[in-house]
Amino acid sequence: MLALSGVGGIALGYVLRVLIGLAQKGSIELDIKQRMLQAKEQAAKIIAEAEFRGEVFETERLAPIEEREEKIALREERLGSREEFLDSRQRDLDDKEDEVKNREQDALRAKSEFDKLAAERTKELAKISNLSPEKAREALFSEIEKAYEESILLRLQKLEAHGRDRLEDKARAILTTAIHRLGNAVNAEVVSLSITIPSEEMKGKIIGKEGRNIKAFERATGVDVLIDDVPDRITISSFDPLRRYVAKIALEKLIVDGRIQPVKIEETVEKTRVEVADIVKQKGEAAAYDAGVIGLDPKLIALLGRLYFRTSYGQNVLQHSVEMSHIAGVLAAELGVDQTIARTAALLHDIGKAVDHEVQGTHVEIGIRILEKFGVDKRVILAMQSHHDEHPYETPEAVIVQVADAISGSRPGARRDTVDRYLERLGDLERLAATFEGVEKVYAIAAGREIRIFVNPGKVSDLAMHKLARDIAKRIQEELKYPGEIKVNIIRENRVVEFAR
Repeated sequence: MLALSGVGGIALGYVLRVLIGLAQKGSIELDIKQRMLQAKEQAAKIIAEAEFRGEVFETERLAPIEEREEKIALREERLGSREEFLDSRQRDLDDKEDEVKNREQDALRAKSEFDKLAAERTKELAKISNLSPEKAREALFSEIEKAYEESILLRLQKLEAHGRDRLEDKARAILTTAIHRLGNAVNAEVVSLSITIPSEEMKGKIIGKEGRNIKAFERATGVDVLIDDVPDRITISSFDPLRRYVAKIALEKLIVDGRIQPVKIEETVEKTRVEVADIVKQKGEAAAYDAGVIGLDPKLIALLGRLYFRTSYGQNVLQHSVEMSHIAGVLAAELGVDQTIARTAALLHDIGKAVDHEVQGTHVEIGIRILEKFGVDKRVILAMQSHHDEHPYETPEAVIVQVADAISGSRPGARRDTVDRYLERLGDLERLAATFEGVEKVYAIAAGREIRIFVNPGKVSDLAMHKLARDIAKRIQEELKYPGEIKVNIIRENRVVEFAR
């Protein structure tokens, strides 16, 4: 009985399971159909939206094309109108050209008839007066001149005034052209330069024990050496650019060599001076080449190179001379005078400044004597001697050199008056102290606040040093003008040299 009940339960469970499975299968199929229906609706919406967007994009794309076609059509219409206008204008010009040609032909015919009548009248007058055509022409012109003398004079005055105006305009144009071609600013010279030192150890070597090396260097070069202003630099200060240059090169050599002592310092400074002499020659040759001046004596070129280390109101004299040579060449070419003479005279106009601290006289007079000594063309001397109005202007080139000097020196940025006065004051200090007996070397340092004087120990004793210092200080107070005070520092050094053989 129990077995039958179990079998019946199993059968019943199986039937129920089958029924439940069928019910679930129907539900899944229904769900799948619903999802397919939803997917079709969604796809229809996407397609419709895509078609709509395609239509909008196509409309937007075609709109600029239509606008562009309208603009092109409008432009073509304008071009057509312009072509019609140009054709009409060309027809008018052709008509006017024909009219002008007809008038020219009429004028030529009238001139020919006039010449013919004038010739016939001249022949008739010659027959009546028994005069040749030339004499008849002279008589006719004489009568006309007498009849219209006042009118002719007025006409000549007008022509002269008009010609003067045109010449002045031409002169202004020439000067403007010269200034425009060479309108670069010239950098004013400074009174100090810096040298980078590799380490603090090298700084100590330069200073030396109790400062003996730096003192020996200042004594040998005549410059003021500033060490503690910038940690890794040494500043060399002097109003004389040649001294600064020698000191810079010598100090750089000593730093590279590493052996820094008084004797080595003196040897290096002397060798550097010889090398700088070669550099001076190279500067002179480069200046002559740049200015286009050839055939100068080598000694004269060396003197020219010394101007590289001279300044005038802060303007480098050699650069100023080269610039003047270019300006003078431009002016000479425009005016039709000798360019070679003008260029050479402009380049050498300040040659006297190369030795004016060694020779008496103005730099113009010194320059004349130098050029005469080296056999320079007399025309060059006549052209350069008038640039400061010390001599009359005897040639057109002399006027050109004076004008070129004014252009180069007076244009904005070329010079600094305050720098030049400062350098002149330092130079006056050195020259004044050098006039005393027993003085060997004089160096103005510390921006002119100190003057360092080296005396001959055989001529000036220790006791005489004090009197010499007072005398120099008194002369400075009486003859020079300066701000603040000036320290007069006199150095007397005994040096004994002996050789062991």
